[in-house]
Amino acid sequence: MSYFLIVISAIFVNNIVLAKFLGVCPFMGVSTKVETSIGMTGAVMFVMVIATMVTYLLQRYVLMPLGIEFMQTITFILVIASLVQMVEIVLKKVSPSLYQALGIFLPLITTNCAVLGVAIIAAGNAEFDLMKSVVFAIANAFGFGLALITFAGLREHMELVNVPKGMKGVPIAFVMAGLLALAFMGFAGIA
Repeated sequence: MSYFLIVISAIFVNNIVLAKFLGVCPFMGVSTKVETSIGMTGAVMFVMVIATMVTYLLQRYVLMPLGIEFMQTITFILVIASLVQMVEIVLKKVSPSLYQALGIFLPLITTNCAVLGVAIIAAGNAEFDLMKSVVFAIANAFGFGLALITFAGLREHMELVNVPKGMKGVPIAFVMAGLLALAFMGFAGIA
C-alpha cells in the first residue's frame, strides 16, 4: 500500500470520525468553538502519532514474540494514558489558556476510542511497517482534525442562523454531523 493511498484513505475515505465513528465524544463535545477544536486536534494528533509508534513497537517486539497478543488492549490503553498525562503537563506549562479551554476533554483523550482504534488498526495491519503506521496515524489525526474543525465551524455558523426552537443545540448538531458524514461518503470511490 503506497503512502499516498494511506493518506487519502485515512483523511477522506475512511475518516476515523465520519466513516468509522470513532472519537465521536470529543467530536460532539469540543466542537462548539473552532479555537478549542484546533487545540484538541493538536493534542489528539500528538498523542495519536506517539501512541501508534509506541504501541506498534510493543506489539511487534514484546506482545507477539511472547505470545501475549491478548494483552494488546490493556497495554495500549496504559500507553495512551501515560502519553495523555505528558500532554497535560506540557499544556499546563506552555499554554494555560488552552489547558483551561480543553478542560475535562483533555483527560478524555485517554479514553478516546479514535486514538486507541488507530493504534490497534496500525498494529494489526500486516502490510504496515513502522513508517506506514506513523503515516497512517498522522493521516488519521489530520482526518480527525478536519472533521472536528469543519464541524466546529458549522456549529459556530448555526449559532447565527434562525433554527427552529426544537432543533437548537444538539439536535441540529446531529443533523449536521450526518450531513457531513454523507459529504465524506462522496470520497468512497477514490481509494
